[in-house]
Amino acid sequence: MDVFGVMIGLVLLFGIAAVVLAVVGTVKAAKAVGAKIEKHEANARRAVETVALKAKTYTKVGPPAQIATVRLGLRTSLDGTRQVLESGLGQDGQLGEALALLTRLDAHAAELDGELRMLEREPDTARIAAKLPELRERAERITHAAESMRWAAQDRMQRFADDELSRLSQECESEAGALRHWDTSGAGLGAGSGSGSGSGSAPAAGSASGPGSAGGSGTGAAGPAAGAGGRASRAGLTDGKGRASAEELLGLADPLAKLAQRLRKPSTGSSAG
Repeated sequence: MDVFGVMIGLVLLFGIAAVVLAVVGTVKAAKAVGAKIEKHEANARRAVETVALKAKTYTKVGPPAQIATVRLGLRTSLDGTRQVLESGLGQDGQLGEALALLTRLDAHAAELDGELRMLEREPDTARIAAKLPELRERAERITHAAESMRWAAQDRMQRFADDELSRLSQECESEAGALRHWDTSGAGLGAGSGSGSGSGSAPAAGSASGPGSAGGSGTGAAGPAAGAGGRASRAGLTDGKGRASAEELLGLADPLAKLAQRLRKPSTGSSAG
């Protein structure tokens, strides 16, 4: 009886643990989905605001157009810098510090954008004219800081790419030299083969006139043929070998073959006559 009770207790514990794990997993999945939805919603809202600002720069005149231009330049600079830093963060971890600074800079830009948005709804043109230069100067400072980090990150990526290309070029040149190993030993091999051919010219002529010349010539022809066959079996990208014909690409190979078979007349009658 005690053993049966212990088994029931263990089953209940496993069931409770499974339920808890399922609930925790569901909550985490829901949070992840909610975060993705919020991110996509924020991106969509930001894209709509950017399009609206671009439209205002073309349709409005006076202070509203100037405010829209300042807001659009601020938003474009920060977005461009964030894209550059995030794209290079996987290859260069040091860009993470710049990305953290950009996040702090983005907070100041958000506050400034809110002030500019309130200034757009200001009915007093005199106050707009008084506040706009100060806000524009703050926007220029934020934009300059963001552009400085973006340009530095671009230069850093370009420098790393140039260094990697230089190392790769050196490795390719070393490999090319290793592939041309016969250049260093070609002179010695040429001299040895010349002396050998001069001393053995008479036996070579005799063997060519003897009965075994046919077998020797057949073997010599088979070697190059086999080598050529081995090279021909490897189709390259630009040599045009092994490519499908136009009929095969269009799916007309089988219908054309069947049509040719139908139109071909039997040759039994003509051969019998």
